[in-house]
Order: sequence, then C-alpha cells, then structure tokens
Amino acid sequence: MNWQELYNQKCVSASEAVAQIQSGDRVVVGHACGSPETLLAAMVAGKEQYTGVELVHMVSMGPSEYCSEENAVHFFHNSLFAGATSRTAVNQGRGIFTPCHFSQIPRLFTDNILPVDVTLCMISPPDEHGYCSFGISVDYTKPAAESSRLVIAEVTPHMPRTLGDSFIHVSDIDFIVETNAKPLTLPLPKITPTDEAIGGHIAELIKDGDCLQLGIGAVPDSILGFLKDKKDLGVHTEMFSDGVVDLVESGVITCAKKNLHNGKMAATFFMGTERLYKFVHNNPMVMMFPVDYTNSPAVIAQNDNMVSVNSALQVDFNGQVVSDTIGHKQYSGTGGQVDFVRGAAMSKGGRSILAFHSTAAKGKISRVVPRIDPGACVTTARTDVHYIVTEFGVADLRGKSVSERAKALINIAHPEFREDLRAEFENIYLKENPLLRPLPEEHRKRYWPHEARQDFLKQYAQAS
Repeated sequence: MNWQELYNQKCVSASEAVAQIQSGDRVVVGHACGSPETLLAAMVAGKEQYTGVELVHMVSMGPSEYCSEENAVHFFHNSLFAGATSRTAVNQGRGIFTPCHFSQIPRLFTDNILPVDVTLCMISPPDEHGYCSFGISVDYTKPAAESSRLVIAEVTPHMPRTLGDSFIHVSDIDFIVETNAKPLTLPLPKITPTDEAIGGHIAELIKDGDCLQLGIGAVPDSILGFLKDKKDLGVHTEMFSDGVVDLVESGVITCAKKNLHNGKMAATFFMGTERLYKFVHNNPMVMMFPVDYTNSPAVIAQNDNMVSVNSALQVDFNGQVVSDTIGHKQYSGTGGQVDFVRGAAMSKGGRSILAFHSTAAKGKISRVVPRIDPGACVTTARTDVHYIVTEFGVADLRGKSVSERAKALINIAHPEFREDLRAEFENIYLKENPLLRPLPEEHRKRYWPHEARQDFLKQYAQAS
C-alpha cells in the first residue's frame, strides 16, 4: 500500500479522532501557536465521554477551555510553562505545574517519566514522499509523537513546511483530521520608550558576527531595531519572531560566522504573524530541531560569541533571578532561560543577558530587591548570572563579590527606589548577611577584591 492510500484510510472527522482518547489518558498538546485548536474544540465538545484526562503542554495560545472550572471533572491540566489561559487553573488547583528546563521535556516523554498516551498536533500536508512537517512547533511535540500510543494530527495547508529534523511520516500517524485552519498568530508587540532604552543598552553588548538567542516580546523586538548597522549576525535560538525577518532581508543576519550550522538559523518553534510563517515555509536558511537539541547547553556552546537575551521579574542583591513566579503564584515557567544562560557561558566569547523594566505595578514596585519575595522560586542561580539590564543601564556581575553585586544592581534600579535600597543594604542587610559586609581595610589587599587590585596597580604604575 502506498502512502497516499494509507493517508486516505486514516482520515476521519475531528469528533471521531478525539473519541479515541480514553478517560485517564495523558494527552500532550502541540505547543504555542502550533496548538491543534480544531482537535481541542472537538475534545471539549465531547467532554462527557471523559473523566480525568490529563492535558500536558507549555504555553497555550488558544482559549484553553479545558482549563475552565466547569470542565474540571473531565480534564486535568499539567502545565510545563504557565501562560495567560492556564496560570489561573494552576493557581486555583485545577491543574499542576511541573518545573523543568525546556531542553529536558523530550526526555520526560521518551524515557517514560511522563508516559504519553496521545499526542494532538497540527502539521503540514504530506510531501511527495509522505512526510508531514511539524511546522512552527517541533520542540517537544515531535518527541511526544514519537513516544505516544496514539498520534492524532490536524493537517492544514496553512501550516508552514519547515525543514530540518521536523518531519513525521504518514505511516506514523494514527488518525488524520483535514482542516483549513490557520495556525495561531501573535501580533507585533507595542514597544515603549522603556523597551527602547533597554534595547539600546543590550545592542551595545552585541558585536559583529555574534550568534543570537532572543526571546519574545517588546524588549527583544526593540533590540532588533538597534542592530541595523551590525554585520554577519547569526541565530541559534529556541524561537524567533517577525523582527528577525527584517534583519535577514536587510543582510544583517547572514549566519556566515556561525561554527554550527553555518549559514543557517536554528530554532525549535515560532510565534508571530503570517508574514513570519510565510518566511519560514520551505526556507533552506531555517533549520528546525527538537528542543533537546536546540536548547542543549553543549550544542549552544558550539557557537562562538553566543549571546542569549531573556527576561526576568525580579533580582535580589545576591544576583538571584526570579523569572517565573510572583511570590507563591506560578506566573510562567523556566522555559529555555537557563539552557541558554549556561550555553552562552560555555561559548567562546559568549555572553548571557537578563533584561527587564526596573519597576512593576505601574512603577510602584522595584524589581531590584534586597531579598526575593517569600514563596518565589529562583529561576537562574546567582552563579549563572552575567549581565543584568534595565532601562537605567547594565550591571556585569561576573567576578563580583556579593557586596559589589548589590551596589551594581542598585545603580541600575529605578532612581526613586535607590535611596531605600541603599538604606536597606547599609543599615539592615549588612547586619543580617556577613557576605555583604565590605572587607576591613587591612584585608582588602590580602584578598584582592576588584577595587583593591585596581588601587595597587595604580600605586605600582606611579612607583614605576
């Protein structure tokens, strides 16, 4: 039997396909804008046939009706990265949050740590050889499908056919639902003056020939606007959005200096507009891989001059970074932040950058704090942090003592909070934390902290 006959035999309606799901099954859902919304809608419509179906995914960009209170008996949500439509369910107990690095998720499935019963995905139509592309969501979706008891695929001509390690053969799909649905899109962010200020600071840290990992949102897009005079930039990232297209078309991004996948941009998923999806369709410059490859620090580090840029919510005087919780509440997830922070640190000439607005709650709360909030979880450890950037500047924490870190961070906090932060540092925090106390003068030269070393070098030069 040829693949076309096999394909036709597997075509069913959406309701027939999701009827194969059984109560208690663990169902992995395609990621972000690659979410198979037709299949999910059919599943929710037939909810009375299910009890306790566990739905596993990272960011959900659709309505996520399975997370609603009225559907709690039928569906249970296991979030690997809480998003706008799922964090309420997690924080109200209709779901759970499973902490993990993005790069580790495929092994949860392939090693049967979280055995997969069903994978729901959206894919492109088959090519002449019977291979469909996972399109804009290869990440954990492809490894889940390869580990799953059943694969139910929504096939639409609007899913881009992306290249690389991004394919599944018709013979490996159990049920096919043909639709004319378009992948979800993400509108361009509104860039504020604060975003532009941060983007300008970060752009000064980026050099010709650097290889970039940029996240999503206003800050990454603002950075791209400052890179128009750069040359031969490369891209190795978990995702990119529309701003990258402009820099490719203007010749700024060529990937000519990349050590790994020279001349190619490597990624694992996309979120953006239809323009982005048209750009990546059948584009030989764009290579897609599962996330355990793109986000492996050992793979990332093979690119010299790797620069990672990610966002955060809070940083304390030690340099501990909180990016996914607000107090006891889960806000997002670790995602690929630590993967790229460590990969960039391992890269020859690499740099990692964590950037955020200096304040939250419309300027009422400082994101630079003496101590992280009670209940909050550290996303990136102080030993991994390199650059911290706000609209007020850059703090380089490499090689800095705890007291030096605190002073550097206070200097890039919002000016309205600096006096209070200095008072906390000098009057309270020094008493509680001996590590923050400056060394006595008689010990400064012995232990050679940065300031003492510079003083000695100046005196030596004058004596010479």
